[in-house]
Amino acid sequence: MIIRQAERLLGAPTGMRGQILGYVTAGVCQGVTFATLVPVLRAVLTGDVRGALPWLIVAAVGALASGVAMWITSNKGYAIGVERSSMTLARKLASHVVHLPLGWFTKARTGELLTVMGAAQSFGNFPGMVLQQITVTVTAPATVVVVTAFVDWRLTVAFLALTPLGYVFYRRVQRTSAGSQAEEGASLSDVSSRVLEFAHAQAVLRAAGRTESGWESLDSALRADRSATVRSLNKGNAPMAWYMVVVEAGFALVSVVAAWLVLDGQTRIADIVALLILAVRFTEPVSLLAPYGTGVQLAATALDGVDRILTTPPLPEPATPRPPRDARVEFRDVAFDYGDKPVLSGLTLDCPPGTMTALVGPSGAGKTTVTRLAARFWDVDAGAVRIGGVDVREMDNETLMRQIAIVSQDVYLFDTTVEENVRIGRPDATDAQLRAAAESARLTEVVARLPLGWATPVGEGGSNLSGGERQRVSIARALLKDAPVVLLDEATAALDGENEAAVSAALREMSVDRTVLVVAHRLSTIASADQIAVLSDGRIQELGTHPELLASEGAYSAFWAARSQASNWQIAPSP
Repeated sequence: MIIRQAERLLGAPTGMRGQILGYVTAGVCQGVTFATLVPVLRAVLTGDVRGALPWLIVAAVGALASGVAMWITSNKGYAIGVERSSMTLARKLASHVVHLPLGWFTKARTGELLTVMGAAQSFGNFPGMVLQQITVTVTAPATVVVVTAFVDWRLTVAFLALTPLGYVFYRRVQRTSAGSQAEEGASLSDVSSRVLEFAHAQAVLRAAGRTESGWESLDSALRADRSATVRSLNKGNAPMAWYMVVVEAGFALVSVVAAWLVLDGQTRIADIVALLILAVRFTEPVSLLAPYGTGVQLAATALDGVDRILTTPPLPEPATPRPPRDARVEFRDVAFDYGDKPVLSGLTLDCPPGTMTALVGPSGAGKTTVTRLAARFWDVDAGAVRIGGVDVREMDNETLMRQIAIVSQDVYLFDTTVEENVRIGRPDATDAQLRAAAESARLTEVVARLPLGWATPVGEGGSNLSGGERQRVSIARALLKDAPVVLLDEATAALDGENEAAVSAALREMSVDRTVLVVAHRLSTIASADQIAVLSDGRIQELGTHPELLASEGAYSAFWAARSQASNWQIAPSP
């Protein structure tokens, strides 16, 4: 089943069926090697030392054949596991993920993706280790049991008597493990997302003086993961213990039957001694069969996680994509909700080419959702979003992304140089184009004071740069891309005065000859917009220019008055 699932996900044969044959060969040869102990002891105990020699040769050949088969098959297994399986699964995951809706990438999904990627890598151990352990553990003792049948069929019956009961508890261990690992996987995904959150939030936590108490969410996730692990162990302990009892009871039964046969004079002591030695030799690996089976279940859980992501449908793309005519952005009777939470309802908005539209309104009004629907983070539930007269659902992803540049408050930079981070906007740009974009973004002055200039590493997530410097890199990247539509989630909201002035100037330059939708908080940004859309209850409540909306004395006028008053607040000393 696991092999079939792996081949379905990989889209090609894995070679693991050949692995099973190789491990069976190694296990049978190993079983034959140990089975020669019966005729060897029989010859030695009767004084026929020369008669033991052929069997010793058979044992040596069997051991050599087992070792060679194991060496060849194991090496091939590691190659299959690492190169043909885990690497291919990881690449398929990466290839699929880049086509998923941008709205799919929540914090929880990021943790899940990290967990599944790790599980896909760990699956590489299955062909070379887990499959080997399971196969050899079964085939070697099975070979000994077959040989026992030629010595005394009654001992064979004793060997096999408790096998059905052992299989029952083995399957129970598997079923328990399957359910527990699903729960553990979910809790581990949560821990992964919380670790990322905890690492990224260090500056905020330390600034708030919460270095000791600021990790409650991570601690809660760790406690939940511990509880899930404990529950998993408790559930698996009983069937695992019963399986071990059955294995040991099987050995006890074989010993009792062997003693009875010897005392009754029905078989030779040499044969019984040899068979009891073999039974002792194989009791331990058989007792480990259930834990090895847990490794099989771990592999199955890993494939289930990969399958779950690979079967997540990407946004559908048209068979015949249509290019946009211009940079006009339109929303027509748009409805959208997050599950059972309505956000937009019948929203209609027209953003002419080369204009700036400021989106204002209370928190939760859907401002950011409007910009993200333009970038097709998700598909609308009703209505249409059009760019250049073409529904975004009628463009392929590459065409749509060429039309759009996104600048948000949360800037992520890759752990490489300043220049490489800007070039992501257009990798084939010339040096002159890159320098021009940097000049417009007010990034040149930042580069001038960096120790290695353009070659300065920005650190993980841009940690070596300030927030304002990261924003300038992000704007330079967007300018270099030179997309006709720009989506801004007010990029100056959290900046100091100097950086705000520089970034605001860069944004004004970016707005020239481009269609801009901006989620606006700064009064200067709002007032300079060509049109202002006031959102409330999922609709456009008011639409017009700054003077028009002030004159109407509606919701915008009240909003402007409240913001203007707040902007004049000052902290004064106590009298």
